[in-house]
Amino acid sequence: MIQYQMFELAFSCDDPFGEVTAQFTDEAGVTTTVRGFAAAEDIVKVRFYPFASGKYTYEIKGKVQAAGSVMCEQAADGVTAHGIVRACGTHFRYDDGKWFYPFGTTVYALVHQEKTLVDKTMETLSKAPFNKVRMCVFPKHYDYNHNEPELFAFEKNEAGKFDVGRPCFAFFDELERRIKELDGMGIQCDLILFHPYDRWGFADLDMDEAKAYLDYLIRRLSAFPNVWWSLANEFDLMKYTRKEWEEIAAFVAGKDVFHHLLSNHNCIEFWDFDNRDTTHICLQIKSCDEVSGHIRKYGKPLMVDECCYEGNIAYEWGNISAFEMVNRFWIATVQGGYCTHGETYLSDDDILWWSRGGILKGESPARIAFLKNIIDALPGPLAYCGFEFSKERYDEINEDPAKAENDFWRAVASVPWERAKGAMLSGKEYAGCVGDQAYLKYLERKCAAVTEFHLSEEHSYNVELIDVWQMTRKTILTGVRGCVRVTLPGKEGTALLAQRCD
Repeated sequence: MIQYQMFELAFSCDDPFGEVTAQFTDEAGVTTTVRGFAAAEDIVKVRFYPFASGKYTYEIKGKVQAAGSVMCEQAADGVTAHGIVRACGTHFRYDDGKWFYPFGTTVYALVHQEKTLVDKTMETLSKAPFNKVRMCVFPKHYDYNHNEPELFAFEKNEAGKFDVGRPCFAFFDELERRIKELDGMGIQCDLILFHPYDRWGFADLDMDEAKAYLDYLIRRLSAFPNVWWSLANEFDLMKYTRKEWEEIAAFVAGKDVFHHLLSNHNCIEFWDFDNRDTTHICLQIKSCDEVSGHIRKYGKPLMVDECCYEGNIAYEWGNISAFEMVNRFWIATVQGGYCTHGETYLSDDDILWWSRGGILKGESPARIAFLKNIIDALPGPLAYCGFEFSKERYDEINEDPAKAENDFWRAVASVPWERAKGAMLSGKEYAGCVGDQAYLKYLERKCAAVTEFHLSEEHSYNVELIDVWQMTRKTILTGVRGCVRVTLPGKEGTALLAQRCD
């Protein structure tokens, strides 16, 4: 057993679907109970995620009876040694304390393609900048994705309907193999549990069937360190009510004794991120302007898990430019949030990355890698520190116009909030900081020839000019402090990075 890595015990059993539980107790006396699952017609397995190193004792009860002890080695440095990613304030952190800054991508039907295509996708991911992949348990039926998978999560019954009580062991073995492969590359698997794009009946499971499916899935996968739970892709397009979605969230959180990250993805209507079982914010939005406001409202980490896709298909969500994809990454990131890439370029074989994988054809991944290198090198996670006209400030001036700094703010606060918000977003400053250690300002599509950069008065900084498209960095000021006037090249896609030098 190795700290932060899944440990497994397997037993022969003539009734693997019978109840089996295992209790693991560490040296501090902390006991964790996990439930076994049928791994084959005559094999039951139990899996455990060891948070601490040292000696563990275990006792197996139910259809299998066993007991013993095992030493857990302390995690060594390496890609897979950091453990489960968890919410830490408004950011993410591994169990070993290392910060995790997600730079994601989406390949919805990854595990439902032929082996050669999945292998090609994995090869592409091994060279790409992405450390999180969104993918579905169930196959997807949508434009550019009409293939019939070889394997499904469940076998069919005599009536020809998929039976959630009969898991397809070969499918789950393959799913696990790919999750482990991602883990070996340092990639988190953001596993989508439900979605509406279906022709096989998986989108029509009733609540009892849904819970039976989830129960088996969680028994099998919850000890994997690199799994996140995404309740759905576009939950608001499915038949479940809000109350039923809350029930599903509570069920998943309650059954997962290792407490993986959990959220829910929208089409139009946002999920309630105040939900007690929801660990982070997950958004489908076209504009990333309000990322900082959502973080402030909910006090949780934020993933823009869909901001449209770089590509050239007819749908407006799938034909933004590479520059615009990079632009949205930067806007989300400097506000203290995180973003997810997707790609939808037409091809003769109808293999589009966003759904089926294959190879990346766009120009944004290299620029996302450039941004990732900058963020990874910072002394900590970014927090938004730019100017923002908040709803709280709006309400204050709206109630007492005398509190407005000038006539402009008085006029803004006199119109309905949605109108005021729209007027003010165009003037929002995209700037983040790591305390007083580093400051990052992004000017997005503005073509300014000069700007003010607000730094701490207490320390000195070296300032770099960054071209986010050309991927260049050049030191332009040294030893400056306070409010600094900076000359710019007057083009889109420039940023400034100031780091302490005293």
